[in-house]
Order: sequence, then C-alpha cells, then structure tokens
Amino acid sequence: MPQGELSATIHPGTASINAEVWNRLAGGEGSHTPNPFSNHAFFLALEQSGSAIAQTGWQPQHILLSQNETPVALMPLFIKSHSQGEYVFDHAWADAFERAGGNYYPKLQASIPFTPVTSQKMFVPSNRPDLKRALLETARQLADQLNLSSVHATFVSREEAQLAEQNGWLSRIDTQFHWKNRGFSCFDDFVQTLSSRKRKAIIRERKKVRENNIKIEWLQGKDITARHWDIFFEFYQDTGARKWGTPYLTRAFFTRISQTMPENLMLILAQKDKRAIAGALNFLSQETLFGRYWGCSEEVPFLHFELCYYQAIDYAIAHKLKTVEAGAQGGHKLSRGYEPVFTRSIHWIQNPGLRRAVADFLTHEREAVHEDREILQQAAPYKSPTNNS
Repeated sequence: MPQGELSATIHPGTASINAEVWNRLAGGEGSHTPNPFSNHAFFLALEQSGSAIAQTGWQPQHILLSQNETPVALMPLFIKSHSQGEYVFDHAWADAFERAGGNYYPKLQASIPFTPVTSQKMFVPSNRPDLKRALLETARQLADQLNLSSVHATFVSREEAQLAEQNGWLSRIDTQFHWKNRGFSCFDDFVQTLSSRKRKAIIRERKKVRENNIKIEWLQGKDITARHWDIFFEFYQDTGARKWGTPYLTRAFFTRISQTMPENLMLILAQKDKRAIAGALNFLSQETLFGRYWGCSEEVPFLHFELCYYQAIDYAIAHKLKTVEAGAQGGHKLSRGYEPVFTRSIHWIQNPGLRRAVADFLTHEREAVHEDREILQQAAPYKSPTNNS
C-alpha cells in the first residue's frame, strides 16, 4: 500500500464497524477469524447482549486506523470503571494510587472481555510495525484526552509485548496451563506418557465419575438448542455468583453466539438419572479448544476435572486439535497433563510516580514468575527420559 497520512476513528461500539472489515483486519475473511474471540460476532454479542457496555463498566472505544481511506488496523478498546473480568490483577496498583490521592479509574483497556486467551490485540493484517506503533500512540493520546489514568492490553502476543516495550510501555508476565497434543491416538495414549503415580490418579478420578452413573454428551453448533442454553445458563449463573458475585454474561449473549458463530461452539453436558447436572462450554478454532465456562447443580467427585480437562483432551484428540487452553490460573491442572506457558500484558501509566512504582513491582514479579515456572516444569507429571515408571 502506498504510504499516506493515517487517520484514526474512535468507534463507540462494534456495530459501527463493518463486520467484513473487522474480520479482515483480525486476520480472517467473511464471518471467520482464526481466533473466535477476535471475531466481530463475538464482540457484537458481548455489547448487544448487555454484557460489555458502559453500564457494566465496559464502554467501547474501538480504534480504527485508515490510510488513504482504507482501513488498515484495529484495536478493540474499552473505558473501564473497574478491573473485573480481566484476569490480570491490578487492584493493588489502583489501591496504592488512590491512597496517594489519585484516581486510577476510569482506565483504558484493550482486551477480550471476560476471556483470558492470548491473541493479537492490535489487528494489523500487514503486520507493519509502524501501524502497531500508531495504535499504541493513539491509545495513549485517547487516554490523555479523556483524562484516564492508564492504558492496558492484556493477553497480548509475544511480538506485541516486545514492540510495546521498545516504545516505552511496561510489560508483565504470568502463567497459564495448556495441554499439547503430541499426535495421540486416544486418551490412553496420552496417559501412558505420564509418570505411574499421576497416570493412576487420573484413571482413578475418571473411574469415580463413571461409578456415579454419569452420562456425558458433546453438543456442537446448531445441535445446542435453546433448552440446552437454558440449562447451561443456570450452571453458569451459579459459578458466576460464587466466583465474582455477579455473573458477567447475560442469557442473551449465549443466544447471540449460538446464532452467529455456532461452528465455534462445543458444549459438554453431564447427566445423572436423565437429568443434566453440569456443563462446560468450549470455543473452537481450527487448532485449539478453549475451555471457557463451567457450572453444576450437583456436586460429584472429580466431575469438574472430567468435564473441563479430560473431556477436553478426549475431544482434542478425536478432532486432531493441537492445543487445549483451560483458562486462567489453576496449578492443579499441572498434575493432569497441562503444561505452564507464559502470558503477557502491556501497560502505559500516565502518572510518573505510579509508573516508577509499577515498573519496580513488575521487575520483582517477573523474577518470581520465572522461578515459579521452573519449579512447575520440574514438577510436570510426564515421564523423564530416564524414567520408565
């Protein structure tokens, strides 16, 4: 594309950006994007269902860059009045700044609401560094114009984190747990790679679920009916109330994604005595199963592990997916074959004093995260090359 002056437009909602333009900038075409959470339909469902709107503390401020009147880059952004639904915790930063007399909220947030999945947060199909820098600078200028304390982009790619650091942003790392398919033909193929003790523990857990007369069903796409969504939403509400106080997503959100992106959905339901008692909703890309939401109406030993981890592995093997991402946190995933991987976020702090304090904190935190990952890797359940157990 010939070089020309860039222009930035701030969009107060996903609906004001053409779906094909959005998805093209997110690396896809038509109604498809490589990552389902980058899809125009996903953001639109969040906003039009009332899940991610100004009233819930997520006011859209999406940046669209154009060059020679052609859209060339996009950065979904929200003005946030809290730090909920982000999974990268900055509450201590907010508390410290407010004790010192500052106002940490509102802030500007580049993220996929309620979704701790690493993906591009700067949609630049050409991968031009100058366009990514322009997005970062536009976000900074927007925060300054709106008198916002800071700009944050969470679960960014390694490349985005490196570029942001080169341009003066602070970077942060954390750890998630992902399962990797090493060409397994079945679940037993996978567990044979584990140490004897871990292998026996997993077999025992799965047996306990079967002994409770649990029947498990995989539902995909259009096979997930309104009745299924009603059942699952009850489970989701229970989990949301216990975890966050108020569930993040509305019932309308699930209806919308069922209508607009069914090919990306897989619901696992557990039944006991012909009655659904638990469910786990997953999203799919061509290579990855993303475990997202879980809930139950009846406690059954190890059922959470069965639906969220073991069934996810079963499905990934059966459909030749490369990875299962099981969501945020959860060191207990390690013993079930999920391996530690780094996640990254980037931060621009307007106040110089707070910026210095956060930078110092991140230096020490980074060292601790690296040390923790080494310990986790040493504790991985897989057989060592010299271990035949």
